Amino acid sequence: MNWRRLWAIVVKELRQLSRDRITLAMVIGIPVIQLVLFGYAINLNLRGLDAGIVDQANSAGSRALVMDMLATDVVAPTAHADTPQQLMAMIRRGQISIGIVVPADFELRRVDGRPVAQILVDGSDSTVQVAASQLAQTPLDSAAPDTRAPATSTPAQPRITVVGFYNPQRRSAINIVPGLIGVILTMTMVLFTAIAIVRERERGNMELLIATPLTSAELMVGKVLPYVVIGLVQTTVILALGIWLFQVPVRGSLLDVYLATGLLILANLSLGLLISSRAQSQFQAMQITFFVFLPSILLSGFMFPFAGMPKVAQWIAEVLPLTHFLRLIRGVMLRGASLWELWPDGLALLAFIVVMMAAAIMRFRKRLD
Repeated sequence: MNWRRLWAIVVKELRQLSRDRITLAMVIGIPVIQLVLFGYAINLNLRGLDAGIVDQANSAGSRALVMDMLATDVVAPTAHADTPQQLMAMIRRGQISIGIVVPADFELRRVDGRPVAQILVDGSDSTVQVAASQLAQTPLDSAAPDTRAPATSTPAQPRITVVGFYNPQRRSAINIVPGLIGVILTMTMVLFTAIAIVRERERGNMELLIATPLTSAELMVGKVLPYVVIGLVQTTVILALGIWLFQVPVRGSLLDVYLATGLLILANLSLGLLISSRAQSQFQAMQITFFVFLPSILLSGFMFPFAGMPKVAQWIAEVLPLTHFLRLIRGVMLRGASLWELWPDGLALLAFIVVMMAAAIMRFRKRLD
């Protein structure tokens, strides 16, 4: 073992790494990203869940009951309705996660010791059900009975019942399997197309493409279309296995499921093409893909509750296609909503596709340099 030669190799490798900006960014960036995401953005204690309120009693006691529930900061009032049916429609459309219903006979129920309110929960997200159960156990001492009600007996402590919809058994597979469609497509579609253009350069095929009359747009779209079919095949496999092995329901239209999936596939493919136009090698393309995949998994709401994240993390998550797809696929498959009812997230995916594809086409040049 010659230590001088060994040291020369070590110095050479360090210099090469210092010139590779992507690898250097991974060495420093991955620990920083993970530390910030897990320490700051990931929060299992849900706060500020979007809630709708129906107070049919409209008495001093019912208003105090609602105020006590809002004081826990678990829910934030974002919608008001006149009937529980309106709250259910809002939950199906994904506008709210929790509905609070106070019946008209609130005071009589309080005197009789019966449940005085109901919490309607979007059970398609199991973490919301846990937060609703904690909310129902919150002491509500300030909810005094209305002085206009006959005080025939000492009022009992208010009791609140929780009614979970779309996943009353709280089976984790029902929540996870639809999300896995988006996670798998994000991982595979971005990676496949991220190395597409780079592979052409490394194999020497770019010279042949340069000699053809293909435009940049034609080449990019032609690269994308085969992977759309692959993504739809992957979706079919995941759906079939989810229904067969885990009895995951498809309450909405199967066509809407595939349309939502198609939007995610195109979004990921356009992002992959943009990465491909930037990377100089297949290894670099895979490195950049990892930088995209890690925040998508952690911030989209697949692993950790979206509502528990600080506002800055939520703003970043709104840029990620997986965030909007999870809302679409869970809304269609688990809540039976239509794509038209979930149009804001569909529109966000369309905008992402247009921006990423345009950027990829502008960056790509049919040249070898």
